[in-house]
Amino acid sequence: MSGKPASQPGLRQTMSWLHTWCGLVCGWLLCAIFLTGSISVFREPVTLWMQAVPLEGSGQQPLSLNERLQALRLAEQHLSKTAPDAGIWRIGLPLQTGEGVKVFARSLDGKVQASLHGLTGQVLPEPALRQTEGGRHFMSFHYSLQGGIAGFWVVGLVSMCMMVALVSGVIVHRRIFQDFFTFRPGKGQRSWLDAHNASAVLTLPFLFMIVYTGLAHFYTSYMPWPLQSLYGQERSAYSRYESELKARPEVKAASDAPAVTVAGADLVGLAQQAQSLLAQPVVEVLVQRPEHGRATVRFMEGKPDTAATRQMVNVANSATFDAVDGQLLQLPASPPSSSFASDTYPVISALHLVTFGGWTMKWLYFVLGLIGTAMIASGSILFAVKRRAKSGNEWGVATHFMYRCIDALNVAALAGSALASIAYLYGNRLLPLALELRSGWEIRVFFAVWALSLLHALLRTTYKAWREQLCALALLCLGLPLLNAMTTGQHLLLYLAQGDGRQAGVELTCMGLGLLVAWGAWRHEKSRLGKSVRQPRAARGAISGGLT
Repeated sequence: MSGKPASQPGLRQTMSWLHTWCGLVCGWLLCAIFLTGSISVFREPVTLWMQAVPLEGSGQQPLSLNERLQALRLAEQHLSKTAPDAGIWRIGLPLQTGEGVKVFARSLDGKVQASLHGLTGQVLPEPALRQTEGGRHFMSFHYSLQGGIAGFWVVGLVSMCMMVALVSGVIVHRRIFQDFFTFRPGKGQRSWLDAHNASAVLTLPFLFMIVYTGLAHFYTSYMPWPLQSLYGQERSAYSRYESELKARPEVKAASDAPAVTVAGADLVGLAQQAQSLLAQPVVEVLVQRPEHGRATVRFMEGKPDTAATRQMVNVANSATFDAVDGQLLQLPASPPSSSFASDTYPVISALHLVTFGGWTMKWLYFVLGLIGTAMIASGSILFAVKRRAKSGNEWGVATHFMYRCIDALNVAALAGSALASIAYLYGNRLLPLALELRSGWEIRVFFAVWALSLLHALLRTTYKAWREQLCALALLCLGLPLLNAMTTGQHLLLYLAQGDGRQAGVELTCMGLGLLVAWGAWRHEKSRLGKSVRQPRAARGAISGGLT
């Protein structure tokens, strides 16, 4: 005898209730948040594809140091002629063939902005890029639902609920690792439970990590009070906090030597020194007071390419020189001291933003994110199938309506958010190029298709809604390369011939997902037809609320 009253639920029963309702109420939004977060791993290739950048005649190759220094010399000559009285020059150096030298300056006569040919210095026509939010939309939706501050807090709330659901799920499933090796296909409720358990165990460490680091990454936003108490609430508070945390080295004062303009300085020689100090290619040059005797030149290495770097934490350094006498004013040194917070936060951010490990790590995050999305969706579907089979009119006369709403939300959460995502890419190709605020209309297409998915799921039976939306998703994914070829003249074979793996990867991934969805829909239809032959008609309705 335990001495515990028989009516008092145990820990597992209590956690089961918490796991069920946290997962159900937040699961619909979490499905879309996880899906868009998975896509945002490849936001740079998606943006490139959506901009429809005109392709060059040959594949891109890295530029040599001499070619890049020649580009710097040409940019300096161009700015000396077009903006001699500017307060600042900004020069973006190319890294590969086909890329122009970006120059920018602002003077009393206005701003100078152009792209120059790296070998001749001729001004290049600006490419006709499509106005688009690109892959940034998926990232913005992932952390704020494109809803500003309110959406930002909603995402934080459902993320905390997911942490609760994960912990309670581990407590509820006593045989969690044994269940990982158990899958019973074609068994209705049992199949959904097995799928939910297997996908959860497979991604459990990743799910804990990604949710926790997502919350910790925005720690000053979700818990701003310690920072506000020390630095105040003005706009500059966070900048001062970040500056102290990073302990940036001071920049020495420029020389008071007789006036020598940048035109008389050895800018190319300074660039060679900077590249030796940084041990990385210089990609940006910032010249302050270029036609003044106290001119300074800052050489910045590129922001580390997260698709190539294997390091967890990457810092972009810079070296600053006096343009008068070539004296080094700022060393690219690490901060002299550090704290636990300053050492830990970059790791947390890198883990969530996957700014390490190269393309292999990006693909791992993408696949695990999709499995996590499927885990959340299978849990919501399992709830509907299980509760309908044991329904006791828990909502009274509204019971049937409530289950119809739950089924429709399940469809819209998974199939609908996926349809909205691919429709966003279709909107990029189909909306008129001259449309005002075009990027905003692309986002409206995303939300409109998502809303139509929910409406369609409410108007159709659950089975038909799943079948029709999954078939539409497969067709749209498989048809994306054809649409691109018809609207831009670019196509998958051209990307592959040009060695453009990023744009080719977008279309290949969509086609692969389309085939996977089509195969899943076909298997489900085949299984359902076989089951309908074996089962009496009266027994079929018990499991009609899910996909089966």
